[in-house]
Amino acid sequence: MSERRSHTQMAPPPPPPKPNKSQTANGNGNGNGILPNGNGNNNGQYNGNKSVAVPGQDVQKPDPTIQKSSDAQRSQSPPRTEQVVMTPRGKTANSTVILIERKLIDEINDRVHVAGGDHTGIIINKDTVAGQKSASKAAALSLEFRVFLVSANTGKHSQESRTLRFWFRDWLTNDEKQAHIAQDFFKELVSPQDFPRDYVGFIKKIMKLLQHGYSEIQSIEIELRILEETSAPPSRPPRDGYIIYCYGDCNRKFEEALMAQRKTVSLEESQFESPPLTQEKVLELIEQAYPNPISPEDLAKDYGWSEQDVLLVIQSLQERGLIKLMEYNAYTRIHYEDKEIKVVKQMPTIASNKQPTIAIITAQYCEKLAVDAMLENKETFVRYTTVDSDPNLTNSLRKSKKKRRFGESNVYTLGNIGAHRIVSTKLPSVGSTREAMTATGNTTTRLLGTFQKVDFVFIVGVAGGVPHYTDYKKHVRLGDVVISYVDKQRALISNSKEKPYVYVYKSGEDVKTYFPINDSLQQIAESLQANMQVKRPWESYLSQAQATLAQRTESDFNRPDAKTDKLFMNIGNNEVIEVAHPIAADEVDGVPRLRLHLGPIGCGRDLIRSDELRTQFARKFGLLATDVEMSSVLDSIIGNCRESFILVKGIADYKDGTSTRKWQNYAALSAASVVKSVICGMDAPTNV
Repeated sequence: MSERRSHTQMAPPPPPPKPNKSQTANGNGNGNGILPNGNGNNNGQYNGNKSVAVPGQDVQKPDPTIQKSSDAQRSQSPPRTEQVVMTPRGKTANSTVILIERKLIDEINDRVHVAGGDHTGIIINKDTVAGQKSASKAAALSLEFRVFLVSANTGKHSQESRTLRFWFRDWLTNDEKQAHIAQDFFKELVSPQDFPRDYVGFIKKIMKLLQHGYSEIQSIEIELRILEETSAPPSRPPRDGYIIYCYGDCNRKFEEALMAQRKTVSLEESQFESPPLTQEKVLELIEQAYPNPISPEDLAKDYGWSEQDVLLVIQSLQERGLIKLMEYNAYTRIHYEDKEIKVVKQMPTIASNKQPTIAIITAQYCEKLAVDAMLENKETFVRYTTVDSDPNLTNSLRKSKKKRRFGESNVYTLGNIGAHRIVSTKLPSVGSTREAMTATGNTTTRLLGTFQKVDFVFIVGVAGGVPHYTDYKKHVRLGDVVISYVDKQRALISNSKEKPYVYVYKSGEDVKTYFPINDSLQQIAESLQANMQVKRPWESYLSQAQATLAQRTESDFNRPDAKTDKLFMNIGNNEVIEVAHPIAADEVDGVPRLRLHLGPIGCGRDLIRSDELRTQFARKFGLLATDVEMSSVLDSIIGNCRESFILVKGIADYKDGTSTRKWQNYAALSAASVVKSVICGMDAPTNV
């Protein structure tokens, strides 16, 4: 807790117990107050509870010897001589600016509307008033989000930007705590349980939140700005959907407008329906299975497609030189170094001085390409394994090409990074199914059994970032890299009984944590992050690899346009709002620089389907990223007595790294370049 400073006009309020949820602002429905933007509908009744503010009583000063947590302070009531006041600051054809602040009773003039009943303690200025406390200094921080509006009267659609600017009490000077409070306020404002669906409810909920808590906040300025207005609905968003607001006569045709709009909204569950049959989708599935070939029959069966249609798509991919036919009517990806790959039944004996001491495990095809781009003197081996699809088949049927399936094939690439010998591999499949988890565990065990001098294991690839809406330092965005690391701040404030962890796996109610016995790799990563303002070796590794891959593969590993990094927040009912990123402090020509983040990474069987569950899980364990399930890989690493492991993940989306391919290549290459930076910081091996 930062030290409190005295205030010339008011003292910091005492921190009473946090109110129950029933005391928190509801925000739904419309009240009787008239807002300066004139867009509210005043038919509804507000369901908030009575304010505890009582005018005319003295400010109670807290005991300065008692330390209170920021969470306790956030939920306390404002000083009893203060009221929450709303003041119009300006209005144009396309925008409205409103200030909501705390004021002492003697600072309030006569030109006001004083609310009563359920809204006691809320005051609305009838005139624009100069000289507010917030006017004398810039806001401590701001947060912008966007909504799509649909008018029940005209049917027109518009996109609106809503910016919240925060000022805090003079005694709260800690930037990190200010950002934490602002984010908590924003999350409660847009909580799915009582999200305000109109202007009146939106403004009123902000005022009620300030009335019942968040006493560290002095004032909030709200700017509502129409960005565009069209007769057509908004384009389909990249995930979930856009929130739809109603303005005008919201009770008349809202249901009809909402039903029509739903045709353009992407529901969360739709991500799990059968995908359309395209060349890109089939190529993606073949890459996911690599090094295992996959047959048209299996693709058609697994995804509900016609086998004949699948064969036509595969023929097109063959003509493009992207895939090739293997035994038993199965197909695999053509690697850009395909002519140099050696197909073997078992790995040849490797001389002792060429034995790898570092293993790098990837799950996606693009991740394997990215890691291999960092290696020198490469040599790749592929061992194909076939298994019968049904052990009860007759010998004649067993010989049939369509009754054979490829099993756990393996690909190993040997090479050098500096003085270190490396082996990289790709898992044949990942996921939460028993088959996938068994395969990933077996592949890892086979890797460590084949290369027994491996002491250090890197798990490298893509993941979904956990964003922070107000603090840029904590904000994980697309293209950044998260390194599995213990949350030191959490460890300091948590119970000593809690074991440290760098990775968390959740299956139902069961939670399992992982931590390396030897954390030397994490220490090197910590040093890289501490010096990244002056020394960034991964940038040169990244640019060199991009140039190499551009010459050898058709895949694009360049950084996508920053405008495609859209940040959304789920507010329930399959609706989301678009939230602006915290302002970057280290942009170069308008492009944020790749940043390293150290913290726990997690995964869970049920998390991919629910933004709410994933957010709760991330907050509970202090996660910075979530990925596809790697628990079976970690179980194998620990089971094979490897004491040092680390996960390095490039951020490709805000789920688990696999929901969209647009950022995957760049994120994978970013992670690989950081891995090379860590390896170059390691001592030369002594066990070869």
